[in-house]
Amino acid sequence: MTIKPSVDRPAGLEWFKSSYSTNEGPDCVEVAHGPGSVHVRDSKDKEGPRFRFSQSEWSAFVGFAAELG
Repeated sequence: MTIKPSVDRPAGLEWFKSSYSTNEGPDCVEVAHGPGSVHVRDSKDKEGPRFRFSQSEWSAFVGFAAELG
């Protein structure tokens, strides 16, 4: 059996854990940059659902979050 990555789950992404995430806390986020998109997942559920954002959507989100912090 061969498993091929779907469009929603590109292979070879390098995931980075948020510096705000801890191993003890319930909120753990990982981010990966793909071609033209940014992927976000729960680091405690690596096979679970993921969000995919365009580069411009991600930039807008990060800018907004920085204003709140």
